[in-house]
Amino acid sequence: MPNAFNFAASPFDCLSPDEQRLVRASVDIAYFPAGAVVLDVGVAPTHLFVIIKGYVTQTEGDEVLATYGPDDCFDGCGLMTGRVGSRFVAAEEVVAYQLAREAVNELIARNTTFGALLFSDLGQKLSALAQRADQHERQSLTMARVDQAFLRPAQMVDAGTDIVSVVRLFQAQRTTSVLVTGLTHVPGDGLGIFTNTSLQRAILDGRPLNQMTVGELASSPVVTMRPDDALGDAMALMLRRRVHRLVVVEDDGQVRGVLEALDLFSFLANHSHLITVQIEHAQDLPALAQAAAQITRLIAALYRGGTRIGLMARLVQQLNARLFERAWAMVAPADLVAHSCLFVMGSEGRGEQLLKTDQDNGLVLRDGYTAPPDLDAICQRFSGVLASFGYPECPGRIMVSNPDWRGTVSSFSQRVRQWLLQPEGDSLMQLAIFLDAHAVAGDAALLATVRERVMALATDNDAVLARFAAAIENFGGPAGWWSRLFGLGDEGHAISLKKTGIFPIVHGVRSLALARRVAATGTAERIAALVVDGVLDAAMGDELVQSLHFLMGLRLKAGLAEIDTGRTVTGTVDPERLSSLERDLLKEALAVVKRFKVLLHQRLKLDAL
Repeated sequence: MPNAFNFAASPFDCLSPDEQRLVRASVDIAYFPAGAVVLDVGVAPTHLFVIIKGYVTQTEGDEVLATYGPDDCFDGCGLMTGRVGSRFVAAEEVVAYQLAREAVNELIARNTTFGALLFSDLGQKLSALAQRADQHERQSLTMARVDQAFLRPAQMVDAGTDIVSVVRLFQAQRTTSVLVTGLTHVPGDGLGIFTNTSLQRAILDGRPLNQMTVGELASSPVVTMRPDDALGDAMALMLRRRVHRLVVVEDDGQVRGVLEALDLFSFLANHSHLITVQIEHAQDLPALAQAAAQITRLIAALYRGGTRIGLMARLVQQLNARLFERAWAMVAPADLVAHSCLFVMGSEGRGEQLLKTDQDNGLVLRDGYTAPPDLDAICQRFSGVLASFGYPECPGRIMVSNPDWRGTVSSFSQRVRQWLLQPEGDSLMQLAIFLDAHAVAGDAALLATVRERVMALATDNDAVLARFAAAIENFGGPAGWWSRLFGLGDEGHAISLKKTGIFPIVHGVRSLALARRVAATGTAERIAALVVDGVLDAAMGDELVQSLHFLMGLRLKAGLAEIDTGRTVTGTVDPERLSSLERDLLKEALAVVKRFKVLLHQRLKLDAL
């Protein structure tokens, strides 16, 4: 192989001269014409690819997750787990190095920094500088202790237990492995492990499963580590011993738990799978609270790793939805869960929340269902639980604990109809909040019915639409932005990105979406629908999405800095603390907001108010 391999590109820039020689000896060149499938879902990859020329897109269904270009590599995660989870297609003619799996495994075993960097999404790095910062962070992650990753509870069974009983335990405990005690052929503690792979062998054996004991097929001896060992060493041990699970044992021989490969790699990547697993396996509210506490740390890690804001927000929405669903199931009786729909609103409903914000939620009940007599107490407890998870109660009491945000499909539909057709007081604000509603638990069809009735009633009344959209002018005008950006404003005054940038985009788009009966709840999705409908041109649509995500990212950066210094998260930024690039981008975003407001004045006749 030629000596042109770029060892200055991450993750290969951390290799020693000997490790570089291993790469040169193990790499080959592959060619893929435009449109060729490089890797498909479900295949067992044999190589790590490093692009020399061209671009490869990574997709799941119709969604493009990432695009890889020269010096980017893929699919490290698939290589380690033994199965590709996405489709990789050549977007144009591609020439790439292909590094054999055996060489990759040896590099990971030798160099923990290389292993950690391999699991980052290089297609989403912001710059070479961000790559180096990310490398430093991930190197520190490999030095974290084993017990800092998620350890699955160890399920123990006696060697004489029949296979059917073990399968029932698999299902009841949501696990794929059990530790087997009492193996007489194993010296020492007589401990083995039975996994879903062992179950496959049992089925192929042909004997009735209830007549086979788990001890007959348990693998032994188990591979162990101590809780205070380094995660980088755990990863190297897994690869060296070719196992997917390590049993974590205290010095006194007590089993602490089981570390699975997927949990380890997730910890080194971005923790998202780790949090999902914690939520799924939580048996009580304190366990859920521990998972909730990880979400902000996840966001910080994703942000430092250069993850796109839109992707981060969708990930947070999914994690929060599952967290709220599990919490609701622990607080509410099963009958209430089945005959209701718990929904969230605001930035959470739109899928645009990053750091935890005030609760905005409600509950739709099935028509004809008799709610439990203690419904109010149940809802009060749920709001309290979310507050204990770090989601503050809404100052305006837009929560399930407020009876105004609970009701049957019919009563909710009537309430929303009144907000829309007979607006008075705060009704248009309430309508705006409800238009972002997103189901998280129970029967989502109940919320969908109410939303469909709202869209069917969506009015073309210019006066109502103008009043609805006029909220974009409720906060300070552009002049304040410019003066503060150029240092001409009042000293020490920070800028509220939500009031002066994010809200005008979000609510302006929401207003146009209401006028055109767009059912989507996310701002980016609404913009896409409005572009297709001809309400917005493609250039304006793209500018709005980019500006929104930039403002969200700037707000997130400021919020994380406030958290790191122990201050209250305000959602504001101090222009003097922005880099020159950030100030320039903020000016551009402001210009987009200003142009959008002009368009709204024209389309919705705001000047007639």
